[in-house]
Amino acid sequence: MSCPICQKETVAAYRPFCSRRCADVDLARWLNGSYAVPSNDPEDIEEALDQAARAKAFGRNGDGEDDAGPLQ
Repeated sequence: MSCPICQKETVAAYRPFCSRRCADVDLARWLNGSYAVPSNDPEDIEEALDQAARAKAFGRNGDGEDDAGPLQ
């Protein structure tokens, strides 16, 4: 198996990478947003925030119950 960053042979301690450096490079790419998990259902962040604000305004906590208890 080769390192996904530099293509060198992997080392068991850093698998699937060859070194700590390559593992850190990969982590930095995730944290910087260079990698992304694809989605078939893209959600508009503004719409999601609006829905959350409306739900909060109506006392909904997201589990089908309001803050006072179960739906009746």
